Amino acid sequence: MIPSLPLLSITIFLPLLGAFAISLNWATTGNNARWVALWTTLGTLAMALILWKNYNPLLADFQLEDKCQWIPLLTASYHVGLDGISLPFILLSAFLMPICILASWTSIQTRVSEYMIAFLVLETMLLGLFSALDFFLFYIFFEGVLLPMFFIIGIWGGPRRIYATFKFFLYTLLGSVLMLLAIIYIYYEVGSGDISLAMTTPFEPHVQTWLWLAFFASFAIKIPMWPFHTWLPDAHVEAPTAGSIVLAGILLKMGGYGFLRFSLPIFPEASAYFTPFIFALSSIAIVYASLIALVQTDMKKLIAYSSVAHMGFVTLGIFSADAQGIQGAIMQMVSHGLISTALFLCVGVLYDRTHTRDMSEYGGIVHRMPRYAVVFMFFILASLGLPGTSGFVGEFLVLLGTYQVSTYATLCASTTLVLGAAYSLWLYKRVVFGALTKPGLKAVTDLNRRELLVFVPLIAAVLGLGIYPTALLSLLDAPVAQLIDQYTIAVDSNESIVDAKKSLEVALLAP
Repeated sequence: MIPSLPLLSITIFLPLLGAFAISLNWATTGNNARWVALWTTLGTLAMALILWKNYNPLLADFQLEDKCQWIPLLTASYHVGLDGISLPFILLSAFLMPICILASWTSIQTRVSEYMIAFLVLETMLLGLFSALDFFLFYIFFEGVLLPMFFIIGIWGGPRRIYATFKFFLYTLLGSVLMLLAIIYIYYEVGSGDISLAMTTPFEPHVQTWLWLAFFASFAIKIPMWPFHTWLPDAHVEAPTAGSIVLAGILLKMGGYGFLRFSLPIFPEASAYFTPFIFALSSIAIVYASLIALVQTDMKKLIAYSSVAHMGFVTLGIFSADAQGIQGAIMQMVSHGLISTALFLCVGVLYDRTHTRDMSEYGGIVHRMPRYAVVFMFFILASLGLPGTSGFVGEFLVLLGTYQVSTYATLCASTTLVLGAAYSLWLYKRVVFGALTKPGLKAVTDLNRRELLVFVPLIAAVLGLGIYPTALLSLLDAPVAQLIDQYTIAVDSNESIVDAKKSLEVALLAP
């Protein structure tokens, strides 16, 4: 333990230091900016690993906290800290950012310095969001994520990037405004912006309902849940490869993290009341998005819709309020972050060589790119939940947890195992197998050293969590147990919620 150093704050703001270093040499060549960004993100990853080493998984309370007065008039403070729920997202963010830089090494040739600065600022915002313990600080980081993503898609995106950028910005901003109103109400009720204090403050059930809906508006758009998902396919299609990685790998997890950090612990009675509503939306999302993915011809859109289906698993697990379900939801978010990153990279590799994502323009790639075919197949199988990969662990735990509450929702969730296999294997077959007849494919080259360097850590992480999931699950035991205890005590003390739960069990547990 190194108590004298603010390890968490150093980790959060180290990327800003790299961005500042690049800005000092704005007019220099883009290659210098690339190296500064890469070494900065690697340094941030090293700091995140130090945080992991200094974290005690046996404790449920927040650790490695840094706190100082920020806005005395509002009793708002700069207050950050980690628990077992937030640490996996810190590690995931720090792990994926060097991959984003490497993935952009040759594909981004214009305004390279600005591009690298945008990603470094984005990393600070994400790390701050997952560790903020003050409502106002959380909101600043939450909104701060929008700005660099706005520029990443809007400047370096595809032909319809302006439309996709404003759609993404307006959707997320609308939900965030409602959350801000709820935060202001909580501030006046609690007398402070401290999140830990709000967790111990009982709110009246009717107040919880409105506050829960305000936070739900923001988090449901971020995940995104059906029917708030329409911004995601457009954003993915127009974003550069690294932008899609950040969207699918990290930004979608902001909504799930918000449900875990705010909805369940602060509004437990409202969360229990709205559980059937969440289960219905999640079940629709899983089936609907999977069916839509089946008819896609753009590879990026197919993976985007598969993300909507996989995130439906996450919301089912979170609102099952079961230890297995919540742990499975977090494992699923981390796993999806790794696997979706790899799948978008696989699409990016082909797009860099052929400048098209249309599946009809491919076929027989295995004859020219055998190494690529093996890597692509591995991540396709991982996305299907192949035993031995991280995808299997998350989905299995979510299904176990959801089954304790609703057999109907579990059945709907299980359909994605079949539908997911259909659209994923169909994608692989059309792109990789068959005769090599397209003239533009006869000169493509296999994965180079840089691309292999990007894929190897992702393969190791997916296999590592699949074979030894305890590395992640051990972090979750104490905080998840505490969360469920607080949730259960609050819900069981409310007679109307108890009656509603009994009705729900009769309606949903029946075969």
